[in-house]
Amino acid sequence: MKKSGVKILLSLIMLAGVGEAQAQFNLKKAVGGAAKAVQAFTLTDKQMAEYVKESVDWMDKNNPVLPEDDPYTQRLRRLTEGITDADGIPLNFKVYNVIDVNAFACPDGSVRVFSSLMDLMNDDELLGVIGHEIGHVLKHHSKNAFKTELLTGALKDAVASTGGKAAALTESQLGTLGQSLINAKYSQKQEKEADDCGYDFLKSKGKNPWGIVMSFEKLQTLEGESGGNQSYISKMFSSHPETKARIEAMTKRCEKDGIPRPSAE
Repeated sequence: MKKSGVKILLSLIMLAGVGEAQAQFNLKKAVGGAAKAVQAFTLTDKQMAEYVKESVDWMDKNNPVLPEDDPYTQRLRRLTEGITDADGIPLNFKVYNVIDVNAFACPDGSVRVFSSLMDLMNDDELLGVIGHEIGHVLKHHSKNAFKTELLTGALKDAVASTGGKAAALTESQLGTLGQSLINAKYSQKQEKEADDCGYDFLKSKGKNPWGIVMSFEKLQTLEGESGGNQSYISKMFSSHPETKARIEAMTKRCEKDGIPRPSAE
């Protein structure tokens, strides 16, 4: 899907005058300052789930979520038809109408896709990105990264002081937790694991895993056009040699499984 009158070029999307219908992704950052040492503590899975839910709810409240009758949402619903869970984790999909190029999946199965990313990618490529992000959930990468932020990050004092009660956090602190969900940093090993897991996931749902390869190729092209300034591109491809190896590995899997590559249109 393309917005009328807007060329699907990353450089244009990053211009300040993209359009009033879109906003920049909104994340309030916690007030700075060095965190004081606190007594060691742990969190139960139930507490972790509550923190994730409140963080996702905060992001949904503070960003423009497109309604069910919007063409972007309808496209996402069509693409993800039949994709209801990931190894028992219920999935839910929403579109943020923002100018940032991004997508992310949370430990609770919340998948958020940005409209500008949808502008840049065809259906197969977009499914490739979604499959990869769900791969991080299935491998518990996103959960572990979120837990690390809670226990050792800038919010550890706040979390400790609330006794593990997510509802006691401030708006600013919830925004910072949301930032940790969208900007989770993964190692090259974890990225490769998410590639393979996403491949298996898409294939199990009757979707074409070539989309992973195609999305990587599209993001590489966009990286060259943007000078590498896009956060999602930087997050996905922190090492250029590894990018080539990941594309080759996924291509070999598709070819070995005899899966035909779809048209790039």
